[in-house]
Amino acid sequence: MVAMGHVDAVERRFWARETSTDWWDRIVLQVWDESQWLRNFRMRKGTFLELCDLLSPALKRKDTRMRAALTVQKRVAIALWKLATPDSYRSVANQFGVGKSTVGVAVMQVANAIVELLLSKVVTLGNMQVIIDGFAAMGCPNCAGAIDGTHIPILGPDHQASQYINRKGYFSMVLQALVDHRGRFTNINVGWPGKVHDARVFRNSGLFRQLQERIYFLDHKITVGEVQMPIVILGDPAYPLMPWLMKPYTGALDTEKEVFNYRLSKCRMVVECAFGRLKGRWRSLLTRSDLSETNIPIVIAACCVLHNLCESKGEMFMAWWEVEANRLAAD
Repeated sequence: MVAMGHVDAVERRFWARETSTDWWDRIVLQVWDESQWLRNFRMRKGTFLELCDLLSPALKRKDTRMRAALTVQKRVAIALWKLATPDSYRSVANQFGVGKSTVGVAVMQVANAIVELLLSKVVTLGNMQVIIDGFAAMGCPNCAGAIDGTHIPILGPDHQASQYINRKGYFSMVLQALVDHRGRFTNINVGWPGKVHDARVFRNSGLFRQLQERIYFLDHKITVGEVQMPIVILGDPAYPLMPWLMKPYTGALDTEKEVFNYRLSKCRMVVECAFGRLKGRWRSLLTRSDLSETNIPIVIAACCVLHNLCESKGEMFMAWWEVEANRLAAD
């Protein structure tokens, strides 16, 4: 036909993209019930829409002559879907009818917006007296937090890869977190290589300096026996014993020390449970991230914000999420 000087016009069709766009616009937004939203986005539709409104100042884009910009809602949905599942970028792209690279861009745009706009508002100490009362009810007086670290798996970085191999033998980045009695993050520190010991991460954190200078908590002492007890946080044996940090007794224990360790361990469980719920909701934290060393901490911090948001909104945590998380962690 070309040789005859005639070329038939070919209509371009993108069946997969049209179908996927229709799925988001007409099925998810209009038909899905609350249980479907919760299973797939880890939050109900109302919480999702509220999150979109909060992030809109940083995410709103204008249409161009070449293409219409993705809506804020669709970008947030793409990011949450990717964070909540171990799905590949290509799989998420096919689901939403966008390009593979668009998924990566959306995840980082949303993560950056969350950190920029919400981190300082959502990951914060809150009402300290409520926290102290909460821990007191669990058996630890004048306590305002439990601290621990967890490892987030990553791909081996190009530089200083050996520094990221943790004691279990895989590449990781450390997330240090202080949580309240309900398992909400009140302070986080993320970015240290997996080889670095929890105690070193802690001693080099801003939280340690503020606690040492007695400026993180209000000066609120109570009398225990004949001792003036300041506000304390709880740590495991890896952490240094400080006037404001309590850790378990080690070695031969009498009955009083065993009771002390039991109560401390019971209170410290909140931080381990918080990490379990964080990774159960945002399962991408269980698979080796292929993001850059600069972007990984941003995504982890964003997931911590989303954890607090879900907890504060009373979003249900489904038991099978933790089962699935344990399976992924064991792979």
